[in-house]
Amino acid sequence: MPKDAAVEEFAGLVRALKARDGRSYEALGRRLSVSASTLHRYCSGATVPEEFAVVDRLALLCGADEEERRALEAAWAEADRARRRAASPAPTPVPAVSESNAEPSAPEPGPGPAPDPTAPEPPRARPRRGAPAPLLVAAAVALVLLALAAALLGHPTRTASAPAPASTTPGRTAAPLPFTWSIGSQLWEGDCGHTYLVDRAPRAVAPPPVAADSGAWAGTHGAVHGGEALVRITVQGRSPSDAVVLHALHVRLVDRAAPLPWNAYRMDNGCGGAVTPRHFAVDLDRPRPLARPVDGLDASGAEVRKIPAVSFPYKVTSSDPEELLVSARTAGCDCRWYLELEWSAGGRTGTVRITDGGKPFRTSGTRGRPAYVHDSAGGRWITDSDSGQTG
Repeated sequence: MPKDAAVEEFAGLVRALKARDGRSYEALGRRLSVSASTLHRYCSGATVPEEFAVVDRLALLCGADEEERRALEAAWAEADRARRRAASPAPTPVPAVSESNAEPSAPEPGPGPAPDPTAPEPPRARPRRGAPAPLLVAAAVALVLLALAAALLGHPTRTASAPAPASTTPGRTAAPLPFTWSIGSQLWEGDCGHTYLVDRAPRAVAPPPVAADSGAWAGTHGAVHGGEALVRITVQGRSPSDAVVLHALHVRLVDRAAPLPWNAYRMDNGCGGAVTPRHFAVDLDRPRPLARPVDGLDASGAEVRKIPAVSFPYKVTSSDPEELLVSARTAGCDCRWYLELEWSAGGRTGTVRITDGGKPFRTSGTRGRPAYVHDSAGGRWITDSDSGQTG
């Protein structure tokens, strides 16, 4: 199938950036926290990234100016629309009802019977009388006297159901954040390894998508991350010179319940990435989960190289963004959680709540659940025992 013109145009811009930089797919992938194969798919047009943030980081690494980045974002938006059109299923046509099968329409009602001129006229409603004028005058006088008494005593009247308004400075609004942030919540380890829990039988589950379309697949199936959720937070300052300091990342549990009794579907069949980026590990089974910095590993060369973990604080500007990768694992709960990022800049301090589109992130254990992998040759989901995999 030929590639969409918008996808091909976007891929051409990405290839030009990569060629200008001169570094290998592995070297650039390490800086972007994606695998070399994923970056190659971006350059070839086989995949369009689900978010522009990773492409923008590539543009910054390769020295693109502001105009080039705007053109790249416009090309990505067109390519992303083309990807979504290709991924969305065609609507099912509604069969037209033929005239022979249509139900006969009810006969139109005819004119009602003519009124009987000899019938007695129905009684007319008598208008309600208002309150006597003297009573109204007396009530008005009483209200005036009460108001004068309250004014003289110095006690303002207030109804019990109307709370006092909060004191605010007229014309003052909250200042915007000195940075921007975005998340990716449908990430796979090495862009191919992930497990979802789905409350459907195997025959009702579609084949695994490419990593870039994982969000649409998970949304269609009501899927929940199984065992581990990877969340990527990209933070970028608004100023090239005034840095924003990121001080800490906190984990907040909203709810902890028993693991979901659903089937587990694995998106891989034994694949793995050569690069494991450094990240923050979160054990959701602990009473108070913490985000701990963990080393990464680079196995793309002849020798395995450790990627040292970096602890807080971080500094970000418009030209030097930062990416925080969080790996939240659980074996014994269906956990809903979110993150809080502490920051300071120019004498200001604050905390930003990081959620999944306004909702908590969700991760559930998979222990003891039926696990399935997809048999591409047979076009169906099969169990681990049928595929030869265990665990």
